[in-house]
Order: sequence, then structure tokens, then C-alpha cells
Amino acid sequence: MKAVITMTGKDRIGVIGKVCTYLAEHRINILDISQTVIGGEYLNMAMIVDLAASDLAFDAIAAGLDELGQEICYVIRIQHEEIFKSMHRV
Repeated sequence: MKAVITMTGKDRIGVIGKVCTYLAEHRINILDISQTVIGGEYLNMAMIVDLAASDLAFDAIAAGLDELGQEICYVIRIQHEEIFKSMHRV
């Protein structure tokens, strides 16, 4: 199953590394990643990930990312890819 992870917050060293470490620890494969730093200050990042080999259920992944986001002062969200596609269909 694929999902979309988004994260936003003040750019600083190590935040992407912390998120990628969390994903690797739970066998979540990053398929695609895009990031933008707006105004030299704020990081917006989106990833498409594959959850097929993960050791956690979707809800546990979402809770873990939310907890990590609070720890690093970021908003991190995960959505099933199909829901994301449906929401953004014009």
C-alpha cells in the first residue's frame, strides 16, 4: 500500500534525517520525495512511501509521525494514496 506523507515547519538541520530514520526503522520505503524551502525559512516536504513491508499498522504509523512531528516542531501527516488522489482530483 502506498501513502503520501507531508511535513511543514521551520527549516533546520536534521529534521529530514529524523523522519527518514523513523521510516527506515519501520521498514517504510520512500519511493519519491520533493521538498521546497520557502522564503529561506520554512520547509515543505512531500513523500510517496510504500508501507507494504512495514512492521506497523497505518494508524500506528500516523500516531508515530504525529508524535515525531511534535518532538521536532513540525506538522507531519500521512494519507492513503487513494484518498490523497481523490481529494486532489479536478
